[in-house]
Amino acid sequence: MNYFYPDIYQKSIYTINYNKLKENGIKCILFDLDNTLLDFDKAEANAITRALDDVGISVTNEMRDCYHKINLAQWKLLEQGKMTREEVKMRRFKLLFQEFDIKASPQEVAKHYQDYLGQGHYFIEGAEEVLQELSKRFRIYLVTNGTLSVQRGRLKSSGIEKYLQGVFISEEIGYNKPSIEYFEKCFSKIPDFKKENTAIIGDSLSSDIQGGINAGIKTIWFHRAQDLTEDPQPKPDYEINSLKSLLKMLK
Repeated sequence: MNYFYPDIYQKSIYTINYNKLKENGIKCILFDLDNTLLDFDKAEANAITRALDDVGISVTNEMRDCYHKINLAQWKLLEQGKMTREEVKMRRFKLLFQEFDIKASPQEVAKHYQDYLGQGHYFIEGAEEVLQELSKRFRIYLVTNGTLSVQRGRLKSSGIEKYLQGVFISEEIGYNKPSIEYFEKCFSKIPDFKKENTAIIGDSLSSDIQGGINAGIKTIWFHRAQDLTEDPQPKPDYEINSLKSLLKMLK
């Protein structure tokens, strides 16, 4: 795979030329959902705890951490086209149960987990304020690889759809980020779409940033402290560690 190395890259939001995106004529913004607007890690920890509790399993921090790593690995395989969504849903629990010798039905726990994951939400700091402000001046769309029922539930609970021009969930689109097919399907549904006027904002280098590069649009990597790496690959056009910095970047 050939990576695109941008001319504009800064390690800190404090050294970014905040007018650059505006100068580039950005009018359309694609936001990722999980760990960009809504805190998926908190939702995941809550859902796995409740799902296992339903079958009489007391969850430890070690089990939650293990599940988190297993789940990430399965989603990476989905992004790479090496696993189907249904396989992800089951395999993550089978692997967790093998690791901790848990005698429970993966199918039953998976169903409970999906139900709990779609209930409620946790905002990333500044997310709603940023959406409210940016939606006044930009066309905003949501691009997510999440499961349809889960994402629809979380969107309804959070109330953020009022800020969005459209929602593109991979299970509905038929392709997953970072594939070019996913983005081409999204672009075909956006009125008067132009690549040169579009940027994607997300936390995943492999899904959001690589997807944006594949699609030929500007990329903004949003990372929290625990996700920071000195040499991110692939390299985004811009890097931020606070959603609120977008208000300055795009003013």
